[in-house]
Amino acid sequence: MDHRAADQVARINGTRHSVLCFVGGAMSAEMQPPKLLWMKENLRESCWEKAGYFFDLPDFLSWKATGATARSLCTLVCKWTYSLEKGWDDSFWKLVGLEDLVANNYAKIGNEVLAPGAPVGNGLTSEAAEALGLAKGTAVGASLIDAHAGGIGMIGARVQGHNLPCENQPITSRAVVICGTSSCHMAISKSPVFVPGVWGPYDSAMVPGFWLNEGGQSATGKLIEHVVQGHAAFPELQTKSAASAQSIYTYLNGHLDLIKKSLPVGFLTVDLHVWPDFHGNRSPLADITLKGMVVGLTLSQGLDDLALIYLATIQAIALGTRHIVETMQAAGHSVNTLFMCGGLSKNPLFVQMHADITGMPVVLAHEVESVLTGAAILGACASKDFASLQDAMEKMGRVGRVVLPNHKDKRFYDKKYQVFLKLVEHQREYKTIMQSV
Repeated sequence: MDHRAADQVARINGTRHSVLCFVGGAMSAEMQPPKLLWMKENLRESCWEKAGYFFDLPDFLSWKATGATARSLCTLVCKWTYSLEKGWDDSFWKLVGLEDLVANNYAKIGNEVLAPGAPVGNGLTSEAAEALGLAKGTAVGASLIDAHAGGIGMIGARVQGHNLPCENQPITSRAVVICGTSSCHMAISKSPVFVPGVWGPYDSAMVPGFWLNEGGQSATGKLIEHVVQGHAAFPELQTKSAASAQSIYTYLNGHLDLIKKSLPVGFLTVDLHVWPDFHGNRSPLADITLKGMVVGLTLSQGLDDLALIYLATIQAIALGTRHIVETMQAAGHSVNTLFMCGGLSKNPLFVQMHADITGMPVVLAHEVESVLTGAAILGACASKDFASLQDAMEKMGRVGRVVLPNHKDKRFYDKKYQVFLKLVEHQREYKTIMQSV
């Protein structure tokens, strides 16, 4: 959610360098080149000139564990503009004002690159082993970004016997949604698919031999929290949920059931619509300047009103997922089943709304924390317990609950989606009007 490098990313995108073709046509302020440029321009003496290495978090943890400066192909390809085929592009770094990173064969940002799950260094150092309570030399697998670890923890699971549309279909018919504070949408393909506004295609950045496209929403769990905690009825919600020994979200889900009467719960927002980009749009519009919108507010400040705005926000996030997936499909992906993990996947209403609004079944993992399953898969590859990442994915990832869409509600959600797309169209019209002042 760190968007302080907005000015730097605008300048980088203005170069129209060829590497931008592999990030959906426009780099995000969440990626590392604009962050590095921000650091160089704002923290030159205190940080930039003193730094020995610049790491993405997964690679930093590998370094702390092993002492090795090798980087993961996943992090460098997805966030740093590295190419599996061509390596670093000197011309890009020089063009954007980061030519000093080219020195010494890119020593500061990585000149040894490992495939995910490859052994890093000689395993755990003595210091790391003692801190973790493990044996020195325990294998450490080259890392994945957290969302990508969730991806390999789920996407390869055997689905036979669950009557899913992806059964007897290639793995490319599946997309993984990793949803927490923000959300990521992962789809893979055998050949590169260029999707406007969606990161990638990234060669072998998650599953070896497959190209990855990564959509995302910058604020999802954070948005729900923001909307709920900022409402006037939040203290009442806290009191009542505590009295019933429930989380605030479980209580809200139950409260919606009380007020829905004979309607399906989703229909309660027929006059209430949310555009969820309170923190800009990561995908598929790639517009950091977009703002959130709420249409249909009343003077009510009670618990019913809080429950409705909570529901409308969840629906808006699911509509955003539909927008991303449909953009991927239009570009050439053939997705028919969603696999979901992360904190928000523990909320039954959130999962059901994604199934109903996308019209696709949502598969939840047997192991609740799929990101940790993915991390375990990497370790199992590094220790040679499995011959390949794909073999480990199939044997270690398992299907849990399957949530099917309510197809009878399709017409309602198609209408909601029409309104959803109108909201951003109108927001851009308003911006144009105000720019003429």
